[in-house]
Order: sequence, then structure tokens, then C-alpha cells
Amino acid sequence: SITEGYAMQIGRAVEQFLLGYFSTNKRSAKTKTAYQTDLFQFQARFGSEKTIEFIDVESLEGWALELANDGYASVSIRRKFATVRVFFGYWVRRGGLPTSPLWKIRLDLVREHRLPRSLTASETKRLVERAWEKITLPQTGLHTSSHAAFLSRRDLAIIEILFATGMRVGELVTLDIADWDDDEASFIVKGKGSRQRLAILPDQRSIVAIRGYLTTRNPMQLGHDALLVNVSGKRLPAQGVGRMLARLAKDAETSVHVTPHMLRHTVATLLLRLGADIRVVQEVLGHTSITTTQRYTHVTKEHLRSTLHAHHPNHHLHIDTQGKLDSMICSNK
Repeated sequence: SITEGYAMQIGRAVEQFLLGYFSTNKRSAKTKTAYQTDLFQFQARFGSEKTIEFIDVESLEGWALELANDGYASVSIRRKFATVRVFFGYWVRRGGLPTSPLWKIRLDLVREHRLPRSLTASETKRLVERAWEKITLPQTGLHTSSHAAFLSRRDLAIIEILFATGMRVGELVTLDIADWDDDEASFIVKGKGSRQRLAILPDQRSIVAIRGYLTTRNPMQLGHDALLVNVSGKRLPAQGVGRMLARLAKDAETSVHVTPHMLRHTVATLLLRLGADIRVVQEVLGHTSITTTQRYTHVTKEHLRSTLHAHHPNHHLHIDTQGKLDSMICSNK
């Protein structure tokens, strides 16, 4: 109820905000967790019993200074204040406050410009080739079901999907078998904000790797449709992808710590260096502008596919599959 007006305590206001805001706004579980973390920290700083009316500009500026002195990065402080800004705006719209104290605050924090890390072409080549070296080919006419063989094919599929499409690891682990269209050699990706996009595999090598994995995944009766699963038959979590990449990078003698997001940056970097249109790269990665409300740049499926065929690094790195590509093509038929 809003009838209490300005007497609403912070603890109750936070609780009702989290219930009300996320019931009418589609946000990912990760976003909701971030909001909860920030608002619980805000609540702990000012006290659950204090009313939201008495949170003023000076107290919020003091909190920002405390966060900076405690070693929080400017990007983290901005995120916390962005969350609190949404919180106060919510209660203004609901009639619980006449104005938001955040409307009078401008955070003058030094922006941190960090170039996203990416692998070099040679490092990427070694990583993909190492994944191919590790796979176990089935016997003639049979598909092996051993754990080692299954995991090697799954890991190869992960590498090829990430490098072919540049999708986020959170998008990767939520893929279901039904999201794969074999005729189109593409996935339907559920991105941020419930938006969907097409992720096209641009070359035969990546397509064969997915088909090879599906020959071992499809026969499994697990009671769910998750594309990527662990040895227990459960959906593979993002942490599992990260651990697998770290092991593979070590095997490939890569000097840097490889993460799924690093592969995403690598795809973007190499696509642009090899001449891909920046609008196509935006479509591939599922990027949206935060400075405009205009509709996203539309790239037709045919143009997207032809651009990927012409410019994707899979066509330029000459990955050595140890002669296993042809064997997998035959075994997948």
C-alpha cells in the first residue's frame, strides 16, 4: 500500500520494489540478483528502519565517497547508483515520494577505459586445433558413448559455437536441442531482455562439430532438452564452460587465462580486422545501443550469412583437424 506515503521504511520499500518491479519488467535472473545485492547494501548502509523520505543528496554523496574510499571501482559505484536511481524512480511513480534525490546528483567519477582482452589469431588457432586433437572418433558404423568420447565432442562443440557465433556464455548454456536448425546450420539465441537472434555457423568445420556432438547427445534420455550437459546429465553451467576453457587453454599452451567472454571479444576483433561490416558484427554479437531508442539495425539473414562466409576467421585460420573432419562427416551421415 502507498497510503503510508513518506512513512515507508527502507526495508519495506526495498522488499516491495523487488516484488513489484520485477513482476512487470522482464529482466534476467542475473540482473535481478545484481539489483538485490545493490539494494541490500544500500539498506545496510542507511538502516532498514529509516524512511525513504529522509534519504537526501548529502547522505547519498557521502555513501559514494565511502564506496570509493573502500576501494570500489568507479564502474561498480555507477552501477549501484543506477540501481538506487531506478528504486527511487519507482517510488516516485507509485506516489510514495514527490521527487527522487538522485535527480540532483551527478557522479563525477573517472571513467575506466579498458580494452577488452582477446586472443591473437595464432592463439585462437592453437586453441581450436587442440580441441580437435582431443576428440575420439567412433568405430565404423558405431557411435561411442564413453564419458571421455562424449566430453571431447561436447568440448569441441562449445569451442566451435563460441568462436563461430561469439555468443555470450549465458546464452550458450541456455541453448536447447530444439534451438538448433540443422537445415539452416544455425541456433536461435535467447539474448538479453528476452530478445532473440539468429546465430549462424559460417563454415563446414563448425557445423560438423555440432552434428558430431549431437550424435552422442540426441540418444540420451535425460528428461530435459538442454543442449550442453555435464557427466551427470544435468545442464552444463557457465562455470563448467569456464573451467573447460581454462583446461583446454593450458593444454594448448596459451599464455593467457582464456574465458568465454574473451572468445567473444576475439570473434568481434577478428571479424572487423578481416573486413566484416560493423553492423553485421553488431548483429552477430547481439549488441544494442544504450544511447538511442531507434530500432536496431536490421541485417537480413542472407546478408548475414554471406558476410560470415566471406569474412569469418574460420575461413582464414586453416585449422588442422588431424584428418578427423572427413571421418566425422562420414560418421554423421
